[in-house]
Amino acid sequence: MDEKIELGKQQQKSKETKERIFRAAKHILQKKGYEELSIKNICEEAGVSNGSFYHHFKTKDDLLSYYIEEQPSINPDLLDMPNSVEEAKIAVIRVYLNYVEYCEELGVEFMTGYYDPKNQALNPVSRTERPYPIVTVRNYIEKAIVAGIVHLNVELEEFTTDIRMIVIGNVFEWCLRKGKADFAGNMRRSLGKYLDSTME
Repeated sequence: MDEKIELGKQQQKSKETKERIFRAAKHILQKKGYEELSIKNICEEAGVSNGSFYHHFKTKDDLLSYYIEEQPSINPDLLDMPNSVEEAKIAVIRVYLNYVEYCEELGVEFMTGYYDPKNQALNPVSRTERPYPIVTVRNYIEKAIVAGIVHLNVELEEFTTDIRMIVIGNVFEWCLRKGKADFAGNMRRSLGKYLDSTME
Protein backbone atom coordinates (compact mmCIF):
# COMPACT_ATOMS: atom_id res chain seq x y z
CA MET A 1 0.00 0.00 0.00
CA ASP A 2 2.78 2.45 0.97
CA GLU A 3 4.59 1.59 -2.29
CA LYS A 4 1.50 2.62 -4.30
CA ILE A 5 1.24 5.92 -2.41
CA GLU A 6 4.97 6.53 -2.95
CA LEU A 7 4.66 5.74 -6.65
CA GLY A 8 1.69 8.11 -6.91
CA LYS A 9 3.73 10.89 -5.31
CA GLN A 10 6.65 10.24 -7.67
CA GLN A 11 4.37 10.27 -10.69
CA GLN A 12 2.77 13.52 -9.50
CA LYS A 13 6.18 15.11 -8.91
CA SER A 14 7.35 13.95 -12.35
CA LYS A 15 4.23 15.44 -13.97
CA GLU A 16 4.73 18.73 -12.11
CA THR A 17 8.36 18.90 -13.24
CA LYS A 18 7.35 18.25 -16.85
CA GLU A 19 4.74 21.00 -16.59
CA ARG A 20 7.28 23.41 -15.09
CA ILE A 21 9.75 22.65 -17.89
CA PHE A 22 7.06 23.17 -20.51
CA ARG A 23 5.85 26.43 -18.97
CA ALA A 24 9.44 27.70 -19.06
CA ALA A 25 9.86 26.68 -22.71
CA LYS A 26 6.52 28.24 -23.62
CA HIS A 27 7.49 31.51 -21.89
CA ILE A 28 10.85 31.65 -23.72
CA LEU A 29 9.25 30.78 -27.04
CA GLN A 30 6.58 33.47 -26.64
CA LYS A 31 8.89 36.22 -25.40
CA LYS A 32 12.19 35.53 -27.22
CA GLY A 33 11.52 33.05 -30.04
CA TYR A 34 12.90 29.66 -31.02
CA GLU A 35 16.49 30.93 -31.30
CA GLU A 36 16.64 31.52 -27.53
CA LEU A 37 15.02 28.18 -26.69
CA SER A 38 18.11 26.34 -25.44
CA ILE A 39 18.05 23.58 -22.85
CA LYS A 40 20.24 25.77 -20.63
CA ASN A 41 17.71 28.64 -20.84
CA ILE A 42 14.76 26.29 -20.29
CA CYS A 43 16.39 24.77 -17.20
CA GLU A 44 17.28 28.18 -15.75
CA GLU A 45 13.76 29.48 -16.34
CA ALA A 46 12.18 26.32 -14.86
CA GLY A 47 14.60 26.06 -11.93
CA VAL A 48 15.57 22.47 -12.76
CA SER A 49 18.85 20.75 -13.53
CA ASN A 50 19.93 19.59 -16.98
CA GLY A 51 19.71 16.03 -15.66
CA SER A 52 16.10 16.58 -14.69
CA PHE A 53 15.35 17.91 -18.18
CA TYR A 54 16.97 14.89 -19.86
CA HIS A 55 15.15 12.53 -17.51
CA HIS A 56 11.88 13.73 -19.06
CA PHE A 57 12.82 14.74 -22.63
CA LYS A 58 15.49 13.78 -25.17
CA THR A 59 15.77 17.24 -26.77
CA LYS A 60 13.99 20.60 -26.74
CA ASP A 61 12.13 19.54 -29.89
CA ASP A 62 11.03 16.38 -28.08
CA LEU A 63 9.66 18.61 -25.31
CA LEU A 64 7.68 20.71 -27.81
CA SER A 65 6.45 17.60 -29.64
CA TYR A 66 5.23 16.06 -26.41
CA TYR A 67 2.90 18.96 -25.73
CA ILE A 68 1.71 19.26 -29.32
CA GLU A 69 0.67 15.61 -29.15
CA GLU A 70 -1.03 15.94 -25.78
CA GLN A 71 -4.04 17.48 -27.42
CA PRO A 72 -7.58 16.83 -26.22
CA SER A 73 -8.46 13.23 -26.92
CA ILE A 74 -10.75 12.28 -29.77
CA ASN A 75 -13.66 9.99 -28.99
CA PRO A 76 -12.17 6.57 -29.90
CA ASP A 77 -15.50 5.53 -31.45
CA LEU A 78 -15.05 8.28 -34.02
CA LEU A 79 -12.02 6.49 -35.45
CA ASP A 80 -13.57 3.05 -35.62
CA MET A 81 -13.91 1.64 -39.11
CA PRO A 82 -16.05 4.04 -41.16
CA ASN A 83 -19.18 2.78 -42.91
CA SER A 84 -18.65 5.08 -45.90
CA VAL A 85 -16.19 7.45 -47.55
CA GLU A 86 -18.22 10.42 -46.23
CA GLU A 87 -17.88 9.12 -42.67
CA ALA A 88 -14.11 8.78 -43.16
CA LYS A 89 -13.85 12.37 -44.43
CA ILE A 90 -15.77 13.66 -41.40
CA ALA A 91 -13.48 11.73 -39.05
CA VAL A 92 -10.30 13.13 -40.66
CA ILE A 93 -11.65 16.69 -40.46
CA ARG A 94 -12.59 16.18 -36.80
CA VAL A 95 -9.05 15.05 -35.97
CA TYR A 96 -7.76 18.37 -37.32
CA LEU A 97 -10.49 20.52 -35.81
CA ASN A 98 -9.39 18.97 -32.53
CA TYR A 99 -5.84 20.08 -33.38
CA VAL A 100 -7.10 23.60 -34.14
CA GLU A 101 -8.68 23.81 -30.67
CA TYR A 102 -5.44 22.72 -29.04
CA CYS A 103 -3.37 25.20 -31.06
CA GLU A 104 -5.75 27.94 -29.93
CA GLU A 105 -5.30 26.83 -26.30
CA LEU A 106 -1.50 26.99 -26.66
CA GLY A 107 -1.79 30.41 -28.26
CA VAL A 108 -0.57 32.17 -31.39
CA GLU A 109 2.79 33.12 -29.87
CA PHE A 110 3.60 29.54 -28.91
CA MET A 111 2.54 28.14 -32.30
CA THR A 112 4.45 30.86 -34.16
CA GLY A 113 7.59 29.84 -32.27
CA TYR A 114 6.88 26.12 -32.68
CA TYR A 115 6.46 26.27 -36.47
CA ASP A 116 10.10 27.20 -37.01
CA PRO A 117 12.06 25.44 -39.79
CA LYS A 118 14.78 24.57 -37.25
CA ASN A 119 12.31 22.62 -35.12
CA GLN A 120 13.06 18.99 -35.96
CA ALA A 121 9.83 17.93 -34.25
CA LEU A 122 8.14 19.06 -37.48
CA ASN A 123 10.20 16.62 -39.54
CA PRO A 124 7.81 13.91 -40.76
CA VAL A 125 10.60 11.31 -40.56
CA SER A 126 10.62 11.62 -36.75
CA ARG A 127 6.85 11.31 -36.42
CA THR A 128 6.55 7.61 -35.75
CA GLU A 129 7.07 7.28 -32.00
CA ARG A 130 4.03 9.22 -30.79
CA PRO A 131 0.46 9.59 -32.04
CA TYR A 132 0.69 12.80 -34.06
CA PRO A 133 -2.58 13.64 -35.82
CA ILE A 134 -1.10 12.68 -39.21
CA VAL A 135 -0.02 9.25 -37.88
CA THR A 136 -3.54 8.71 -36.52
CA VAL A 137 -5.07 9.73 -39.86
CA ARG A 138 -2.66 7.59 -41.88
CA ASN A 139 -3.42 4.46 -39.81
CA TYR A 140 -7.15 5.16 -39.96
CA ILE A 141 -7.22 5.63 -43.75
CA GLU A 142 -4.95 2.64 -44.28
CA LYS A 143 -7.39 0.39 -42.36
CA ALA A 144 -10.31 1.79 -44.37
CA ILE A 145 -8.46 1.11 -47.65
CA VAL A 146 -7.67 -2.48 -46.65
CA ALA A 147 -11.34 -2.98 -45.72
CA GLY A 148 -12.37 -1.72 -49.17
CA ILE A 149 -14.36 1.22 -47.77
CA VAL A 150 -12.08 4.00 -49.00
CA HIS A 151 -10.15 4.31 -52.27
CA LEU A 152 -7.57 7.03 -52.86
CA ASN A 153 -6.70 8.36 -56.30
CA VAL A 154 -3.19 9.18 -54.98
CA GLU A 155 -0.67 7.09 -53.05
CA LEU A 156 -1.19 7.02 -49.26
CA GLU A 157 2.22 8.67 -48.70
CA GLU A 158 1.30 11.53 -51.04
CA PHE A 159 -2.11 11.82 -49.36
CA THR A 160 -0.62 12.20 -45.87
CA THR A 161 2.07 14.61 -47.12
CA ASP A 162 -0.59 16.79 -48.76
CA ILE A 163 -2.71 16.82 -45.58
CA ARG A 164 0.34 17.74 -43.49
CA MET A 165 1.09 20.64 -45.85
CA ILE A 166 -2.53 21.85 -45.79
CA VAL A 167 -2.49 21.80 -41.98
CA ILE A 168 0.86 23.63 -41.78
CA GLY A 169 -0.47 26.22 -44.24
CA ASN A 170 -3.55 26.81 -42.10
CA VAL A 171 -1.48 27.12 -38.93
CA PHE A 172 0.90 29.52 -40.68
CA GLU A 173 -1.97 31.68 -41.95
CA TRP A 174 -3.50 31.80 -38.47
CA CYS A 175 -0.15 32.79 -36.94
CA LEU A 176 0.57 35.34 -39.68
CA ARG A 177 -2.77 37.01 -38.97
CA LYS A 178 -2.04 36.91 -35.22
CA GLY A 179 -5.06 34.70 -34.53
CA LYS A 180 -7.52 36.82 -36.53
CA ALA A 181 -8.12 34.19 -39.26
CA ASP A 182 -11.05 31.76 -39.23
CA PHE A 183 -8.73 28.93 -38.23
CA ALA A 184 -11.40 26.21 -37.83
CA GLY A 185 -13.39 27.33 -40.88
CA ASN A 186 -10.31 27.48 -43.11
CA MET A 187 -9.11 24.07 -41.89
CA ARG A 188 -12.53 22.50 -42.49
CA ARG A 189 -12.89 24.06 -45.95
CA SER A 190 -9.38 23.33 -47.28
CA LEU A 191 -9.25 19.79 -45.92
CA GLY A 192 -12.79 19.10 -47.12
CA LYS A 193 -11.94 20.18 -50.69
CA TYR A 194 -8.79 18.08 -50.68
CA LEU A 195 -10.54 15.00 -49.28
CA ASP A 196 -13.37 15.38 -51.82
CA SER A 197 -10.77 15.40 -54.62
CA THR A 198 -8.79 12.36 -53.42
CA MET A 199 -11.15 9.97 -51.60
CA GLU A 200 -13.68 7.77 -53.37
